[in-house]
Amino acid sequence: MLKNFKSNYYSMNSATLSTDKILTKAATLAFENDPVVSTSLDIGSGSGALIALVREKAPSAQTYACDYIDSLMELKDQSVQVANLNEDSLPYGDNLFDLVTCTEVVEHLENYHRLIKEIARVLKPGGLVVISTPNILNLQSRLRFFKYGFWNLFGPLPVGRAERFSTVGHITPVSYFYLAHALAECGFKNIKVDFDKAQRSAIPKLIVFWPLIALATYFASGKERKKYKTIDSSNEEFVEKVNSLKMLLGRTIVVRAEK
Repeated sequence: MLKNFKSNYYSMNSATLSTDKILTKAATLAFENDPVVSTSLDIGSGSGALIALVREKAPSAQTYACDYIDSLMELKDQSVQVANLNEDSLPYGDNLFDLVTCTEVVEHLENYHRLIKEIARVLKPGGLVVISTPNILNLQSRLRFFKYGFWNLFGPLPVGRAERFSTVGHITPVSYFYLAHALAECGFKNIKVDFDKAQRSAIPKLIVFWPLIALATYFASGKERKKYKTIDSSNEEFVEKVNSLKMLLGRTIVVRAEK
């Protein structure tokens, strides 16, 4: 029944999901320290909107695009390599790119760890990756999970679904901790998280719940450190951000890391 849908369980930068704020934040993070970018790859290139932003910041860069289909691209001079990232490796050699961007993709994949390993392979030493995905740890999402058992933008999935580019294709909720952990496991360093925008509608709820969250975090973290030994110097910076005010308000996480 699914054989006609070669995209399988991932989609790329659909106009319905990848807003201007996400792409702008991704481009800003990628170039915040003025890196030299001569080659860049956008995984999930869609219409090419993020590639256009990269070209503005690095006009001489050679840009590459990878997607599950090539018909979405609107930049006439940009070719697209087609790949099914649930089954295929990235169709590029080792140590090729200064920058890899991947916005609103990992939540569509069966195994995002595999993609991160591939990104590490194709990046040059010292190269940068920027990844975005819905922030399932914001307060609105946590409350929805508490009430219904599903995170925001991750609802009940129809069996045999054909649509891969909308939230119907969201099959893998990835929290900031596990994304940062996967990057660190692949040797990435200087991992930084930012957000496309704050959910202002969550502020009244945050005023109510923040004291409880802060208190629970304090006691839970102590138990994790002393009793279960799950928090140490290798992961504490990621753990500390999980219940931060920015995490509780941010709509989409945008993560930057260096190979």
